[in-house]
Amino acid sequence: MLDRSDVTAEPLRQDNRMPLVVRPVRTNLEVGQFLLANRAAIDHLLLQHGAILFRDFAVDTVERFDVVIHALTRQALAYEYRSTPREKLGSAIYTASEYPARHTIPMHCENAYQRDWPTKILFACAHPALTGGQTPLADMIAVSRRLSADCFESFRAKGVCYVRNYHEGMDLSWQNVFQTEARDEVGAICRRMGIDFDWVDGERLRTRQLAQGVTRHHVLDRDIFFNQAHLFHVSSLGTEAADSLIETFGLDALPRHACFGDMTEIPSVQLDEIRAAFDAEKVHFDWQQGDFVLIDNMQVAHGREPFTGKRRILASLCDAYSEVR
Repeated sequence: MLDRSDVTAEPLRQDNRMPLVVRPVRTNLEVGQFLLANRAAIDHLLLQHGAILFRDFAVDTVERFDVVIHALTRQALAYEYRSTPREKLGSAIYTASEYPARHTIPMHCENAYQRDWPTKILFACAHPALTGGQTPLADMIAVSRRLSADCFESFRAKGVCYVRNYHEGMDLSWQNVFQTEARDEVGAICRRMGIDFDWVDGERLRTRQLAQGVTRHHVLDRDIFFNQAHLFHVSSLGTEAADSLIETFGLDALPRHACFGDMTEIPSVQLDEIRAAFDAEKVHFDWQQGDFVLIDNMQVAHGREPFTGKRRILASLCDAYSEVR
């Protein structure tokens, strides 16, 4: 149990289990010492609630965030095989995905497009947006329940294949994704991570990875919908942009796309169903400077709302898990 002489702990909303909001009851509470002393209780609460929002602890610098990471996790991970642009701020501290402020980042579990992923995600608010910029959360157990049996079982049985074509000037470059300028190193990384790759006409990199559509939570021992098909699928860009990309590149050479693991197309009705389930389970909170959030990455998805003004959210991916067992 948490030491209630140090903090209060209440759900953000009475009709939802997450996030649990933890606040100090005294101003001189040292965050690192508190987290270390209560690590076991916090891990238990994370399993119970899926996400914990720590408020009024003044974690608004890389240095203070690093203290939190070391107190709450076994290992902070490098951001390998990248899907979004980020700035590296420390050995394993990054900015949250840096897409233009006018865009929404769809709900997703981090690195669910891979067969290896972090079990914990940490975010900290160095500077909140002027307006908007929330990091909505969604309970993946509830999302899974909302999906029809046909949709859920299709993804369980077939898995998802993620296809990426690295066209110059489109999406992230392969140098950014793999953090190298060397083709040989790209090959070594792909072989280690189980990613099929080839250099089309000796020039353009194309990768394919078959990953899970549904997985079993490593502690709770229950099946959870866990993939990023709805985000990678070209339809996530909207009809006009998707049609334009298909006309330009064709389905086989899209910058990024997703299909079932047997290479059949995912029905649009299922993609619509998935997006609707995420939207129905979204829980919002407004960032305050110094907030930090601990997320069970398999139980809880996150996204980003559009914003105005300056926004700086720090992120760390922690405690690796592999689907390859």
